[in-house]
Amino acid sequence: MRAAISESQFTPAIIAGFVAVLVGYSSSAAIIFQAAAAAGATPLQIGGWLTVLGLGQGITSIGLSWYYRMPILAAWSTPGAALLVTSLPGVSLNEAIGIFIFASALILLCGVTGLFARLMNHIPLAISAAMLAGILLRFGLDAFGALQVNFVLSGTMCLVWLLARRFVARYTIMLTLLAGLLVAILQGTIHFPQQPVHFAWPQFIAPHFTLATLLGIGVPYFMVTMASQNAPGIATLKAAGYPAPVSPLISWTSLTSLLLAPFGGFSVCISAITAAICMGSDVHPNPQRRYIAAMAGGAFYLLAGVFGGAIGMLFSALPAALIHTIAGLALLGTLSGSLHQALSDSKQRDAAIITFLITASGVTLLGVGAAFWGLIGGVLAHLILSLPQRTR
Repeated sequence: MRAAISESQFTPAIIAGFVAVLVGYSSSAAIIFQAAAAAGATPLQIGGWLTVLGLGQGITSIGLSWYYRMPILAAWSTPGAALLVTSLPGVSLNEAIGIFIFASALILLCGVTGLFARLMNHIPLAISAAMLAGILLRFGLDAFGALQVNFVLSGTMCLVWLLARRFVARYTIMLTLLAGLLVAILQGTIHFPQQPVHFAWPQFIAPHFTLATLLGIGVPYFMVTMASQNAPGIATLKAAGYPAPVSPLISWTSLTSLLLAPFGGFSVCISAITAAICMGSDVHPNPQRRYIAAMAGGAFYLLAGVFGGAIGMLFSALPAALIHTIAGLALLGTLSGSLHQALSDSKQRDAAIITFLITASGVTLLGVGAAFWGLIGGVLAHLILSLPQRTR
């Protein structure tokens, strides 16, 4: 009996890990296809890129989560991939690999020197929590916006979430996902691709370095990845109460990316959104045990890597309403907790709400996403509002 109970405690963590990978692939795998195609990669090479990314993210997620006992989930840089889609046309595949190596080396330098850690240590916890809430707001809105797209599917999932949350909280996300899959099957809205599932071997591509591409694409790509992916990822861990070892995390993920870059592994970073799915109370009542969810996510990353290019098409078989609803509901607890933490301190409330609104606005300035500018705006507001007043 004890063994059965012990095993059952892992079920929500495994489901959370699966949902995290599901959301990550379904929301941005298409961007990876576009970025690789923009660099001139063949369909076989694109499959190899996804294989490398899945294996790299899986190994780092499992290894870092196990070693630090924190829910550390790796991810590719979605903002960076979006930048590559618009920047790589006209650039040779060998030059693109050179850009990946150059940017990964710069990120590794930031990790080894501790520069990034020193910058992150100056950000108040309330501002980090507000930035995370701003990132997650869109997912919460999309979850209920899906009611307009497919009321039966999304409505059923919301109802099951409420009932499960009330009576069997530990299995809330699992039951919600199963309910969504059942309704989608009955509706006939799951459309599997005709292509057979296959393993795509990664291919080594010799890098070529040119000053124009390194400065024109490599430097902006480095900045976007650090500001819009790694910074929110570290802030997410800190907002959840985990003492994230910033420099080691940045160093290990960037080193992995550097080693995999010649095979198309353009980035391995610290995840923010999908990692937050592994940090909620539904995963495990004890925060010190939630790292199991990130390790489960790493295992699903490895599975996704084995099937390479086909995995993105498999995830795309699910209806968008199901993806949006499960993602938003899975992040609901983290969103509410982040808002509470951001606004609980009256002295930092103004700076926190500025951070939240800028981040939630989705504004992009100078090619850098809203999460970075939310941090900048919040820190600037905090510094100004903390200035001592003159006494007469």
